[in-house]
Amino acid sequence: MTYSDEYILDILRSVKTIALVGASPKEIRPSFSVMAFLLARGYRVIPVNPGHVGKEIQGQKTYARLADIGEGIDMVDVFRASEALPGIVEEMLALEPLPKVLWTQLDVRDDKAAARAAEAGIKVVMDRCPAIEYPRLIS
Repeated sequence: MTYSDEYILDILRSVKTIALVGASPKEIRPSFSVMAFLLARGYRVIPVNPGHVGKEIQGQKTYARLADIGEGIDMVDVFRASEALPGIVEEMLALEPLPKVLWTQLDVRDDKAAARAAEAGIKVVMDRCPAIEYPRLIS
């Protein structure tokens, strides 16, 4: 699937709060460096990882599930295996208000789950990294 630069740029400029599913406290993990990048760019990043509930990752309280966050989320950024995507989309669809964007990291894709999110009016970006797209599109 291809996405126009304008489509991605609009997402990066419009979202403020990002739930990072699969966040890790380990500095060697890609989710750690992407979270640091997003925090440094002024986004509010909320880590979601059931193995680290209540602990902090980069100074942010970690939640087990999206439903536990208790505030509106603009974007869900997924650092999980593709097989987890259908369940994550179902979690997203149960939230009120609905998140505006489902973003999946490099090599993470499930076309059926993406279609389900899109049918609900959620913008979808799969197999991309905001920490790559941001510097490419926003100088």
